[in-house]
Amino acid sequence: MTEIQIIKRDSTHQSYDFSKIQKTLDRAIKGFDLNQAPLIEKINQFIKNETTTKEIINYLTLTALSLTSIDEPDWKNAAGRLKLFELYKQTAINRGLNHSEKSLYHDFCGFVKNTVKCGVYSSVLTEKYTDEELQEAGKFINPDFDLLYDYAGINLLIKRYLCEYNDKIVELPQEMFLTIALLIEQNAPKNIRLALVKDTYEKLADRKISLGTPLLMNLRRPNGNLSSCFITVMDDNRDSIFYVIDQISAISKFGGGVGCNLSRVRCKGARIKGIKNSSGGVIPWIRIINDTAVAVNQQGKRKGAVTVSLDIWHLDIEDFLELRTENGDQRMKAYDIFPQVVIPDLFMKKVENNEKWLLVDPNEVRTKYGKEIANLWGKDFEELYAQLYLDAEFGKLEMFKFVSAKELLKRLMKSQIETGMPYIAFKDTLNRYNPNKHDGIIVGTNLCTESHSNVRPTEFLPKRLDGNKIISETQNGLVHVCNLVSINLANIDSDEELDSICQTSVRILDNAIDFTEVPILEGSQHNQRYRTIGIGAMGLADHLAKRNIPYIASADYVDDLFEKIAIYNIRASINAAKEKGTFGAYKGSDWDKGLILGKRQLEFQGSKYKEEWNKIFSDLAKHGIRNSQLSAIAPNTSSSLIQGCTASVLPIYSKFFVETHGKGSIPNCPPFIKDKFWFYQENRNINQKTIIDIMSRINKWIDTGISIELMYNLNRNIKAVDIYETIMDAWKKDIKTLYYTRTIQKDGSSVEKSECVSCAG
Repeated sequence: MTEIQIIKRDSTHQSYDFSKIQKTLDRAIKGFDLNQAPLIEKINQFIKNETTTKEIINYLTLTALSLTSIDEPDWKNAAGRLKLFELYKQTAINRGLNHSEKSLYHDFCGFVKNTVKCGVYSSVLTEKYTDEELQEAGKFINPDFDLLYDYAGINLLIKRYLCEYNDKIVELPQEMFLTIALLIEQNAPKNIRLALVKDTYEKLADRKISLGTPLLMNLRRPNGNLSSCFITVMDDNRDSIFYVIDQISAISKFGGGVGCNLSRVRCKGARIKGIKNSSGGVIPWIRIINDTAVAVNQQGKRKGAVTVSLDIWHLDIEDFLELRTENGDQRMKAYDIFPQVVIPDLFMKKVENNEKWLLVDPNEVRTKYGKEIANLWGKDFEELYAQLYLDAEFGKLEMFKFVSAKELLKRLMKSQIETGMPYIAFKDTLNRYNPNKHDGIIVGTNLCTESHSNVRPTEFLPKRLDGNKIISETQNGLVHVCNLVSINLANIDSDEELDSICQTSVRILDNAIDFTEVPILEGSQHNQRYRTIGIGAMGLADHLAKRNIPYIASADYVDDLFEKIAIYNIRASINAAKEKGTFGAYKGSDWDKGLILGKRQLEFQGSKYKEEWNKIFSDLAKHGIRNSQLSAIAPNTSSSLIQGCTASVLPIYSKFFVETHGKGSIPNCPPFIKDKFWFYQENRNINQKTIIDIMSRINKWIDTGISIELMYNLNRNIKAVDIYETIMDAWKKDIKTLYYTRTIQKDGSSVEKSECVSCAG
């Protein structure tokens, strides 16, 4: 029998030796209780003469992945290690090194200097750190952290995050995390800087803290955007409209997700310079935003992502609700836009009472009443609305329409069932809990609905001549900017560890504000004025299962858990203010007035942590706080794959599922499914009012928002009234926003949602 020859990576031939495969397989399954026999049988059938070593490792990897099941979930982890071993070998070749894995992590200082020289890494690394410091930092690297990834996690790191040179990967995971840590701590005092680098590196590498996509992707690259979330607002004039479209293009170019509110823009048929029926309304501008997001893609990796928001009193709201539906005039559609409806309390009250709702033109209100209705909320809005309602009934308004409030909500719900959208933002709730209500208004939310703060349009001063040039000056604009991290609750085992991780998270994000180059000026001004950060959470379903707590019975537990997180975050930001000062708009804010999360000190006296709260209020009065907003729970769709945990704070969709991508399918399941099968509960089988109740308990301790995705399983006889009651329940329980609505059809299919890469990875 002819001896089988294997082709090595250097094109030389070698006799096939199964013991080498067995050695690799043993490394991959070390620590896992797995039956190797099926994989060995398949690999022996696969090997043919002149099979390449690369083909062998790929076949091993994909076969291990295919063996993943509820009974043997660790095959996905073994597949991840096999994929990692292949990464080591290929990266060594790309760097011109021998195949020894030990040599890859051997000279971190040399690697950094060479990577900076090639233009892959930012020169800040070698400008801020000496060779001696880089050599010392290199000792922090723990290659064992690489072994933590399952296939989905390492595959995503390779495809999206690890740096390339000449289209070849030249970076490994631990180098990525250590360089990120070095840059995060670049401005720390030199006597403690490396200690902080070590702390940050270990919490990132050990998957305790997950960075938002822009930080993870761009921080070590030259000139990369680091901020996840942006929100801008369009004024009712041509200068502002095209200025905002340019802002959106600038943000999209650098990978940011954008929210844009259009409620100031006059409605379809409104007057322009006194001429009736001149305005095309908001839809034509939304279509331009849509095409801008497609044309200006995110660094060539994906099209831009924009949510456009409109208040529900706007006369164009009915067309707005049809933006993504398939029926109707295609000239009124924008299929790459994510619509969001902004709803005041008054509308919800009128829905409950089955009353009429008035739609108006903001320009007519502005002209006749001297008020910007889009800038009002609460009592101020309701007083103006009452006057408008009365005047409309007596024919004193030119542009208006009365509709049934309940029927309008039904149309919104119908669009959600068909398309998963629009998102919902409860405007009065957003602003009631806004700590900076002294300084402006929240008009809508970011792309994933969890982050929001004050924004205002850039004002254009009258044009003037300077020689032969027409000069147009601007002032006073603010664009919301926020950087995000998420705490991986699946990997946290004590309150002391959680406290430490919160401290590091606050430091990471506050530091990022100081070295982030925001692509637009109004974003930089926002950063200094509010220093908004967003500390989120993921892996809650795993955290609960690990502790034998069924998700549907977790309300009291999560209430306590997120109260502790709030305490740790607030305490860390107060300590930062003691050292570095408060955010720019602190004077007059809720924090300055002795309000925390909308509550006074007295309201915390029933808490079992009242001593901690009393100390916080005392320290707040002395030192103020560094960041005006601290917490935001993003969807974490893909970053949870890297972390090896369940996404965000929602229950799992399924105990075992297959993710289908353009290049194949990846089986997946939660990390503790083998031992905690009965404690993982599937979202598709849970009453969504139970989800709202649990989210409301978390929401008490989150000063911005939560990306709450609702899921309706039509196989469980879900009716329109169930969806209606869930929305009403969310509003009554002070939920600020509702993200996607997903429906599982009776044929088993579902309305899928797009991944939020901007906020959460």
